[in-house]
Amino acid sequence: MNYYKVRLECAPCSEDITDLLAAFLADLGYESFEPDGSGLTAYVQAVEFSEENLREMLKDFPMDTTVSFSYEFVESQNWNEEWEKHYFQPIVIAGECVVHSSFHKDIPEARYDILIDPKMAFGTGHHATTSQMMRYVLDFDEIEGKAVIDMGTGTGILAILCKMRGAGRVTGIEIDPGAFENAVENAALNSQSVEFICGDASALSDLEPADIFLANINRNVITADIAGYAEKIKSGGILLLSGFYSSDIPIVMEAAEPLGFTLDKATEEGDHWAALRLRKI
Repeated sequence: MNYYKVRLECAPCSEDITDLLAAFLADLGYESFEPDGSGLTAYVQAVEFSEENLREMLKDFPMDTTVSFSYEFVESQNWNEEWEKHYFQPIVIAGECVVHSSFHKDIPEARYDILIDPKMAFGTGHHATTSQMMRYVLDFDEIEGKAVIDMGTGTGILAILCKMRGAGRVTGIEIDPGAFENAVENAALNSQSVEFICGDASALSDLEPADIFLANINRNVITADIAGYAEKIKSGGILLLSGFYSSDIPIVMEAAEPLGFTLDKATEEGDHWAALRLRKI
């Protein structure tokens, strides 16, 4: 796939600013982000890129900073090589799960060993949203044989971890065709049987309700689709959510509580990224 590489320079710049920029860009379809001390580099599929939409987003950006941008067209390439050069290093989550790629050496040992070749899909465990979701999955005492749905599966990392922990039927749904293909590849690399569907929340209509439902997406998508999630969670089932800030928790709960969800646990990691464990009454 061809992409646009968009560079955003921020004055002043902080982690709060680059994190919020990434969240807003994700709403515009951007898939990968590389923050640094002066701004953010982001990637979006060429068919999704709109300079007008980017300008509109920046015009309404709520933080006190001046943002300038430039962009360049990037032809399809070996994205694994780009990750190897610039970002992805092995990571150990909660002392129990190591995530690495096929090009890594000197890999730490852990109970669960997940091989991820991410290409342009989101989810290597490095971002605070993914790592918190992984910790929640690792915390489950009773996951054996449980049915799981992973909405917005990205690389498939959460679905793969659920399967490694003994879950029964595991289904991952991903709207982006490239990420969908990557998730299928990653499940095969880990010899895990996961059913992946390329589609949006409408794909839930053909699925049986799950015991555990995961959605690491963003606040706007979650609040728009959470009624559909609720229909596909068994009574007493668990909904794990991330992809938003701690300040967004009241907004998410306002959408969740009328659907019969109660808050079991809330965590925060990194620069105010939140994750929630909800239970359906």
